[in-house]
Amino acid sequence: MWDLHHLFKKHARDIRQALRRRGLPEETAADLTQDTFLRVLVSPPKASKSTYNPVGYLFRIARNLGTDYQRREGLLRRVDLSTEDFAAIADPSPSPEKQVYDRQKLLLTQQALDELPQRTRTAFEMHRMDEMTIAAIAAELDISTGRTWSLIREAYEYIDSRLRDI
Repeated sequence: MWDLHHLFKKHARDIRQALRRRGLPEETAADLTQDTFLRVLVSPPKASKSTYNPVGYLFRIARNLGTDYQRREGLLRRVDLSTEDFAAIADPSPSPEKQVYDRQKLLLTQQALDELPQRTRTAFEMHRMDEMTIAAIAAELDISTGRTWSLIREAYEYIDSRLRDI
């Protein structure tokens, strides 16, 4: 069995430099060097003539990984974009359809809130808008926490049922 730790310490730099001479960027060469040793670690070679020369075997794996990388890169089409062009690709603003849909949902939500009984609406608004706890709402409205939760749940269910109409 090979001593990968010793091989890495002794030959990783040489493998990385060989990959750099083949035209690969520094970061890519470093990644492929690690991939070379990882490949041998995960799938050690079977006993054969080539395994008598571990250094040659490692360089061959690195060369093959470099060739594969360059082939993949050759298939990609690169386009240089200005900052403005790049910003125009992904428009973070919602589409006009999404804006209309959201406005409809907001209008239905407001109508549903207006249709709720006053105590239910107040409990819901205190919970949702004012971010008050159930206990604080119960104390404010002078009702039990169980009843407070029931009012809030009823409001959520009613609003949800109205929004399903869209």
